[in-house]
Amino acid sequence: MNSSSNRPLAVVTGASNGIGYELAKQFAENGFDLVVTATDAKIDIAAPAFEQFGAKVETVEADLAKYEGVEKLYQAIQATGRPVEAIAINAGVGIGGKFIETDLQEEINLIDLNATSSVHLAKRVVPQMVQRRKGRILFTSSIAALMPGPFEAVYAASKAFLRSFSQALREELKDTGVTVTALMPGPTDTNFFHRADMDDTRAGSSKQDDPAQVAKQGFEALMSGKDEVVGGSVMNKVQAAVVQALPEPAKAVMHRQLSEPGSGN
Repeated sequence: MNSSSNRPLAVVTGASNGIGYELAKQFAENGFDLVVTATDAKIDIAAPAFEQFGAKVETVEADLAKYEGVEKLYQAIQATGRPVEAIAINAGVGIGGKFIETDLQEEINLIDLNATSSVHLAKRVVPQMVQRRKGRILFTSSIAALMPGPFEAVYAASKAFLRSFSQALREELKDTGVTVTALMPGPTDTNFFHRADMDDTRAGSSKQDDPAQVAKQGFEALMSGKDEVVGGSVMNKVQAAVVQALPEPAKAVMHRQLSEPGSGN
């Protein structure tokens, strides 16, 4: 990618499918060039869908759960010679099941991807935005950030971390020209539940939101500088409002009803 394009540059992680793929399409459709990343070669297969909107697209195959993966992405961003106008820090993974039965290494990998890599990438990109006094940051959190998450305890905690981090960073940067937004989707029709081994849960087997709708809501919230947006259906927004008024043990019971193995049967 050369630096001669007059389109602004956006970075989207986890862009080969799901919400990340739809976010990349939103940026491309709205006049951005892209640096997009995923863990495998599927990111190269996804790229033409973004290019059809006139975007110049740089693909990076990198495992962001590893320190070297984040650095590889950042080097690719720097190699464009262009400032990052917007970044959607979206890559993430879930794990469902009883904590006493789930795999430790998989959960450490989840924390490394969902939380650690988000901090790492923000640490690389945000100072340059502040220096330019211009930039937009989107973190994909989750409605799960609003409540303890039995049977996906580590995942829900990672998303609560992202929401808290997003709000704190937003306050720090409020006079810099850089905005921070958290996108909090509800259950969305992606491969998330299948990969998390949660197909038999109520959340995994119920009607789910369209990832294109969720991404559009996230993009619009980012561009308007909102602090956060609950993605998906109106019911998600109602649930989010109700949940925040409840004590933590009641929230945990509510979440259990959605995430307990077999609850979808």
